[in-house]
Amino acid sequence: MRRSLTIVIIVGLSLTTIAAAWACFVIARNAKGWPDGSGPAPTMPPHEQIDTTIVRGVDGDTVGAHVEGRDERVRLIGVDTPETVSPSKPVQCYGPQASSHMKALLPKGTAVRLVTDAETLDVYGRLLAYVYRRADGLFVDLELARDGYASLLTIAPNNSHASQFAAAVDSARDRHLGLWGTCGGPGVPLSAAQATASGGSGSG
Repeated sequence: MRRSLTIVIIVGLSLTTIAAAWACFVIARNAKGWPDGSGPAPTMPPHEQIDTTIVRGVDGDTVGAHVEGRDERVRLIGVDTPETVSPSKPVQCYGPQASSHMKALLPKGTAVRLVTDAETLDVYGRLLAYVYRRADGLFVDLELARDGYASLLTIAPNNSHASQFAAAVDSARDRHLGLWGTCGGPGVPLSAAQATASGGSGSG
Protein backbone atom coordinates (compact mmCIF):
# COMPACT_ATOMS: atom_id res chain seq x y z
CA MET A 1 0.00 0.00 0.00
CA ARG A 2 2.82 2.35 0.95
CA ARG A 3 4.65 1.55 -2.28
CA SER A 4 1.53 2.29 -4.36
CA LEU A 5 1.09 5.60 -2.57
CA THR A 6 4.72 6.50 -3.28
CA ILE A 7 4.28 5.75 -6.98
CA VAL A 8 1.15 7.89 -7.12
CA ILE A 9 2.97 10.78 -5.45
CA ILE A 10 5.94 10.49 -7.85
CA VAL A 11 3.66 10.39 -10.90
CA GLY A 12 1.70 13.36 -9.59
CA LEU A 13 4.85 15.40 -9.00
CA SER A 14 6.13 14.50 -12.48
CA LEU A 15 2.90 15.64 -14.12
CA THR A 16 2.96 18.86 -12.09
CA THR A 17 6.55 19.55 -13.18
CA ILE A 18 5.68 18.94 -16.84
CA ALA A 19 2.64 21.20 -16.63
CA ALA A 20 4.67 23.97 -14.97
CA ALA A 21 7.41 23.69 -17.59
CA TRP A 22 4.84 23.89 -20.38
CA ALA A 23 3.19 26.93 -18.81
CA CYS A 24 6.59 28.69 -18.58
CA PHE A 25 7.24 27.88 -22.24
CA VAL A 26 3.88 29.29 -23.33
CA ILE A 27 4.38 32.46 -21.29
CA ALA A 28 7.85 32.97 -22.75
CA ARG A 29 6.62 32.30 -26.26
CA ASN A 30 3.80 34.81 -25.94
CA ALA A 31 6.08 37.42 -24.38
CA LYS A 32 8.42 37.09 -27.32
CA GLY A 33 5.54 37.41 -29.73
CA TRP A 34 6.53 34.30 -31.67
CA PRO A 35 4.08 34.08 -34.59
CA ASP A 36 4.02 30.30 -34.91
CA GLY A 37 5.23 29.21 -31.48
CA SER A 38 8.17 27.23 -32.86
CA GLY A 39 10.88 29.30 -31.20
CA PRO A 40 12.34 32.80 -30.96
CA ALA A 41 12.45 35.05 -33.98
CA PRO A 42 15.56 34.48 -36.08
CA THR A 43 18.36 36.89 -35.32
CA MET A 44 19.38 38.92 -38.35
CA PRO A 45 22.69 40.79 -38.17
CA PRO A 46 22.63 44.60 -38.06
CA HIS A 47 22.68 46.37 -41.42
CA GLU A 48 21.87 43.15 -43.23
CA GLN A 49 19.45 42.56 -46.10
CA ILE A 50 17.31 39.61 -47.03
CA ASP A 51 15.12 39.04 -50.07
CA THR A 52 11.83 37.39 -49.23
CA THR A 53 8.07 37.50 -49.86
CA ILE A 54 5.08 38.90 -48.00
CA VAL A 55 2.72 36.33 -46.50
CA ARG A 56 0.13 38.70 -45.01
CA GLY A 57 -0.64 42.23 -43.94
CA VAL A 58 -1.03 42.90 -40.21
CA ASP A 59 -1.71 46.64 -40.00
CA GLY A 60 -0.39 49.87 -41.46
CA ASP A 61 3.22 49.41 -40.34
CA THR A 62 3.56 45.66 -39.76
CA VAL A 63 3.58 42.79 -42.24
CA GLY A 64 4.17 39.08 -42.20
CA ALA A 65 7.11 37.82 -44.25
CA HIS A 66 8.81 34.48 -44.83
CA VAL A 67 12.18 34.59 -43.07
CA GLU A 68 14.53 31.65 -42.62
CA GLY A 69 11.78 29.12 -43.27
CA ARG A 70 9.25 30.75 -40.93
CA ASP A 71 6.50 33.33 -41.16
CA GLU A 72 7.64 36.31 -39.08
CA ARG A 73 6.12 39.66 -38.18
CA VAL A 74 8.14 42.55 -39.55
CA ARG A 75 7.74 46.04 -38.07
CA LEU A 76 8.72 48.84 -40.42
CA ILE A 77 11.36 51.17 -38.96
CA GLY A 78 10.98 54.91 -38.59
CA VAL A 79 7.26 55.39 -39.12
CA ASP A 80 4.11 54.84 -37.08
CA THR A 81 0.64 54.40 -38.53
CA PRO A 82 -2.59 54.78 -36.52
CA GLU A 83 -3.59 51.71 -34.51
CA THR A 84 -6.11 49.15 -35.69
CA VAL A 85 -5.18 45.91 -33.89
CA SER A 86 -3.63 46.99 -30.56
CA PRO A 87 -5.23 45.22 -27.58
CA SER A 88 -4.53 48.24 -25.36
CA LYS A 89 -5.60 51.09 -27.66
CA PRO A 90 -8.79 51.90 -29.56
CA VAL A 91 -8.86 51.95 -33.33
CA GLN A 92 -7.44 55.31 -34.35
CA CYS A 93 -8.45 57.77 -37.02
CA TYR A 94 -6.98 56.82 -40.41
CA GLY A 95 -5.86 53.44 -39.09
CA PRO A 96 -8.16 51.41 -41.37
CA GLN A 97 -7.01 53.46 -44.38
CA ALA A 98 -3.35 52.93 -43.50
CA SER A 99 -3.89 49.20 -43.04
CA SER A 100 -5.69 48.91 -46.38
CA HIS A 101 -2.98 50.94 -48.09
CA MET A 102 -0.26 48.66 -46.75
CA LYS A 103 -2.10 45.61 -48.05
CA ALA A 104 -2.44 47.30 -51.43
CA LEU A 105 1.27 48.17 -51.54
CA LEU A 106 2.37 44.72 -50.36
CA PRO A 107 -0.26 42.07 -51.11
CA LYS A 108 0.45 38.45 -50.29
CA GLY A 109 3.24 37.08 -52.47
CA THR A 110 4.95 40.43 -53.08
CA ALA A 111 8.72 40.13 -53.35
CA VAL A 112 10.45 42.48 -50.91
CA ARG A 113 13.89 43.29 -49.56
CA LEU A 114 14.22 43.68 -45.80
CA VAL A 115 17.12 45.82 -44.56
CA THR A 116 17.94 45.91 -40.86
CA ASP A 117 19.45 48.77 -38.89
CA ALA A 118 21.51 48.68 -35.68
CA GLU A 119 18.86 46.80 -33.66
CA THR A 120 16.96 44.00 -35.34
CA LEU A 121 14.24 43.02 -32.83
CA ASP A 122 11.76 45.05 -30.82
CA VAL A 123 10.41 44.24 -27.34
CA TYR A 124 7.60 42.21 -28.90
CA GLY A 125 9.98 39.92 -30.78
CA ARG A 126 9.20 41.44 -34.17
CA LEU A 127 11.89 41.90 -36.78
CA LEU A 128 12.70 45.55 -37.37
CA ALA A 129 13.44 46.43 -40.97
CA TYR A 130 13.21 48.93 -43.78
CA VAL A 131 11.06 47.37 -46.49
CA TYR A 132 11.62 47.78 -50.21
CA ARG A 133 9.36 46.41 -52.93
CA ARG A 134 11.70 44.55 -55.25
CA ALA A 135 9.68 44.95 -58.44
CA ASP A 136 10.21 48.72 -58.57
CA GLY A 137 12.45 49.54 -55.59
CA LEU A 138 9.66 51.38 -53.74
CA PHE A 139 10.81 52.33 -50.23
CA VAL A 140 7.62 51.43 -48.39
CA ASP A 141 8.46 53.14 -45.08
CA LEU A 142 9.10 56.41 -46.90
CA GLU A 143 5.99 56.03 -49.05
CA LEU A 144 3.79 55.78 -45.96
CA ALA A 145 5.33 58.95 -44.51
CA ARG A 146 5.19 60.86 -47.78
CA ASP A 147 1.51 60.18 -48.44
CA GLY A 148 0.28 60.98 -44.93
CA TYR A 149 -0.40 57.46 -43.72
CA ALA A 150 2.23 57.57 -40.98
CA SER A 151 3.82 59.89 -38.45
CA LEU A 152 7.49 59.94 -37.52
CA LEU A 153 8.81 57.37 -35.03
CA THR A 154 12.56 57.60 -34.43
CA ILE A 155 13.99 55.19 -31.88
CA ALA A 156 17.77 55.25 -31.60
CA PRO A 157 19.94 53.59 -32.69
CA ASN A 158 17.67 52.74 -35.65
CA ASN A 159 17.87 56.19 -37.25
CA SER A 160 19.66 55.70 -40.57
CA HIS A 161 16.81 57.31 -42.52
CA ALA A 162 15.39 59.56 -39.78
CA SER A 163 16.03 62.84 -41.58
CA GLN A 164 14.49 61.49 -44.78
CA PHE A 165 11.37 60.34 -42.95
CA ALA A 166 11.12 63.64 -41.04
CA ALA A 167 11.18 65.63 -44.28
CA ALA A 168 8.48 63.39 -45.81
CA VAL A 169 6.24 63.71 -42.75
CA ASP A 170 6.67 67.49 -42.67
CA SER A 171 5.72 67.71 -46.33
CA ALA A 172 2.60 65.54 -45.83
CA ARG A 173 1.58 67.64 -42.81
CA ASP A 174 2.04 70.90 -44.70
CA ARG A 175 -0.14 69.59 -47.53
CA HIS A 176 -2.76 68.17 -45.14
CA LEU A 177 -2.43 64.71 -46.62
CA GLY A 178 -3.90 61.59 -45.09
CA LEU A 179 -4.14 61.58 -41.32
CA TRP A 180 -2.96 65.22 -41.15
CA GLY A 181 -5.95 66.47 -43.10
CA THR A 182 -8.56 63.95 -41.97
CA CYS A 183 -7.64 63.63 -38.29
CA GLY A 184 -5.54 66.72 -37.58
CA GLY A 185 -2.64 64.50 -36.56
CA PRO A 186 -1.81 61.06 -35.13
CA GLY A 187 -3.26 59.36 -32.07
CA VAL A 188 -6.88 60.44 -32.46
CA PRO A 189 -9.41 57.69 -31.62
CA LEU A 190 -11.60 56.88 -34.59
CA SER A 191 -14.75 57.35 -32.50
CA ALA A 192 -13.70 60.90 -31.56
CA ALA A 193 -12.93 61.78 -35.17
CA GLN A 194 -16.31 60.43 -36.28
CA ALA A 195 -18.10 62.36 -33.53
CA THR A 196 -16.34 65.56 -34.56
CA ALA A 197 -17.23 64.98 -38.20
CA SER A 198 -20.88 64.29 -37.34
CA GLY A 199 -21.08 67.41 -35.21
CA GLY A 200 -19.56 69.52 -37.92
CA SER A 201 -21.86 68.18 -40.62
CA GLY A 202 -24.94 68.83 -38.50
CA SER A 203 -24.09 72.35 -37.48
CA GLY A 204 -24.84 74.02 -40.78
